Amino acid sequence: MTTKLMYQDDAYLRTSSCKVLAHTGQGGVVLDASLFYATGGGQPGDGGSLSWDTGTCVISTAIKGDEGAIVLMPAEDQSLPSVGVEVTQELDWARRYGYMRVHTALHLLSVVVPLPVSGGSIGAEKGRLDFNMPEAPADMVALQAQLQALIDLDLPVTEEWITEAELDANPQLVKTMSVSPPRGAGRVRLVRIGSGDAQVDLQPCGGTHVKRTGEIGKIRIGKVEKKGKLNRRVYLHLDD
Repeated sequence: MTTKLMYQDDAYLRTSSCKVLAHTGQGGVVLDASLFYATGGGQPGDGGSLSWDTGTCVISTAIKGDEGAIVLMPAEDQSLPSVGVEVTQELDWARRYGYMRVHTALHLLSVVVPLPVSGGSIGAEKGRLDFNMPEAPADMVALQAQLQALIDLDLPVTEEWITEAELDANPQLVKTMSVSPPRGAGRVRLVRIGSGDAQVDLQPCGGTHVKRTGEIGKIRIGKVEKKGKLNRRVYLHLDD
């Protein structure tokens, strides 16, 4: 029961028609194609709504199901569309776009802090990365300025696909120590920031991103927390 991942073709698509394939035992809805990103890789699932001829349904989040399915989880006390019904899905765009901006900003944070990443989390207004960082950065103001300068270059954010064998042959592409790139389909998606001599980052990622770094806007580096002997957590906030 594989769901087509529409957000991989166009992360900016906000509404689309599709068909209900199934209901799950947990009260979720499986569609044949999904605009909704399912929770994974530190990025939360999308929210939004479904509508059909006789009703509407608020979707609180999306999760991964069996055999490549994406399961849309409704809010409490919602009526579900019947299996086989054509529905219109619509994203909570403000929430999704926030995730896209923060996610891309965190990729750039891993550029200005060139250390192994041991964890991370993405929100619509802020996010954080955990680094293998025995000592805190000496100059947080300079770090924030370096990150903002990269954002302001308005670099293109593009994607490409390589085989899993190609990734295995280039393990340096993987920055995250705790989150493995999405596998199982025989190929892995790479997200590239910049191009040619102006490329600043290239790493496996299954999440959603903005098309250009300038869309991130102004950011602010927040607190840095010590998490164990060798790890520090760096918070990043959207500041506009």
